[in-house]
Amino acid sequence: MECINSPHLFRLPAEKEPLEKLKNLLTDEVALEEPSRESYLRCRRCHQIITSTSEMIEASGCHQHTFVNPEGLLFEIGCFRKAIGCWYIGPATEEFTWFKGFQWKVAVCSRCLIHLGWFYVSSDNESFHGLIIDRLRRAADDG
Repeated sequence: MECINSPHLFRLPAEKEPLEKLKNLLTDEVALEEPSRESYLRCRRCHQIITSTSEMIEASGCHQHTFVNPEGLLFEIGCFRKAIGCWYIGPATEEFTWFKGFQWKVAVCSRCLIHLGWFYVSSDNESFHGLIIDRLRRAADDG
């Protein structure tokens, strides 16, 4: 499924579609696990638990989005309800927001402080995390 609902959306050429990367990271491995087993996503740099596959949600109609920031940097993000391994930097702003009606602040790993994505919050206190997919990894031996 591809979302085309943001003025900041950037679509990669078909041969470089990011959806396969996300499927390899999350969906395929989750399908092979026992139903009761939690599947954690960790910081790629320090292996801190950041969130879990059970926290995956859709925002603006999709779980995965591809955006370009004002400096021209491309980000593939996945949306998550909670991210227990994140800390936040700075005040929330709606400047250059990728999700209409939401302010954002930078989310970093609580252990190594690498930039992992953004925390989004609306005026009616709806919130979610947009985490950079290639800065997360799935540990083979979580349990």
